Amino acid sequence: MKRLILFRHAKSDWPAGVDDLERPLNARGREAAPLMGQYLAQEGLLPDLAVVSPATRTRETFTLAMEAFEAVTGEVPQMLIEPRIYESQPEQLLKVVRETQDGVRTLMMVGHNPGTHELARRLTGFGDRYAFSRLTQKYPTAGITVLDFDVESWREAGEREGRLDRFVTPKSVGADRDDD
Repeated sequence: MKRLILFRHAKSDWPAGVDDLERPLNARGREAAPLMGQYLAQEGLLPDLAVVSPATRTRETFTLAMEAFEAVTGEVPQMLIEPRIYESQPEQLLKVVRETQDGVRTLMMVGHNPGTHELARRLTGFGDRYAFSRLTQKYPTAGITVLDFDVESWREAGEREGRLDRFVTPKSVGADRDDD
């Protein structure tokens, strides 16, 4: 059994003159990321490895989420910065997933839309139909999808083969609202 956690970066800022790769989180993003880290910790969703886009906003999302996670669990997963997931298409994201070492049972990918959203939709074959309905509508910033695959190797993870365990957003775990 393999578990994939897809985590869209939290809400980012658009400062003038700052390259897209260097855009930081805004105040709402700095609130949402730790909230999602606490949720992950409380639900026992500990990744063995987190593959993170090199963008400032994804690295900040992961760092803030994992600081909150560590405060609850005392653990932090290994992080790997992966340039191939920066604003990538779902096919490229799936390729990165399939290249993951088989010793990794739970993989987290911290990335961007629209790739993260489309990958989640493509991988979901069955599971929580209410979560899938919400997932098909939109994928807000700091949203998290958890998919389980009945496979021994990440190479076997395929489209429509994942069981959607949950789709959660900052709003669904206590924030005032979701951000796009």
